[in-house]
Amino acid sequence: MRSRLLLVVLPLAICARTAGAEDVKSANVTINVNLAARTSLKVSSRILQFDVTEAGATATASLEFTAGARMPAGSDVVLSVEPVRPLEGPGGAADVASDLSFSGEGQGMLAGSIDAAQSTVVGRWQGSGLRAGRVIFRLRAGAAGIYALPVRMVLSTP
Repeated sequence: MRSRLLLVVLPLAICARTAGAEDVKSANVTINVNLAARTSLKVSSRILQFDVTEAGATATASLEFTAGARMPAGSDVVLSVEPVRPLEGPGGAADVASDLSFSGEGQGMLAGSIDAAQSTVVGRWQGSGLRAGRVIFRLRAGAAGIYALPVRMVLSTP
């Protein structure tokens, strides 16, 4: 086995040694790479919990997030929140007098109202990168008690 290996390696070494500088050639090669868009999102909780101490008072809850995106330059990245179920308060579904708003902390974060029937954009930025921030939710409710709202945070590239 050792002699066969020597017989294979020896001719390769001789060929490599006889090649001179005049045998070296160079060429330019252009490579185009199209990367598929990719996102990742980590959120601190999936349930917003508010402790309203008295009727008409405002309570807050917050979600921290880390969002990563890889996409072509100039592409939009959108962070949205969508309620999974209706807001639940003392005795079941929350009364109509409740009002839910949000404000964001971090680059590209927005402020506004949460619509319980649809997805709401809470942040928007352009291009690839890693971003971290916080969304602070404010609930003003018509009755005192503990309110809970399960939510889904979605990171997308429209």
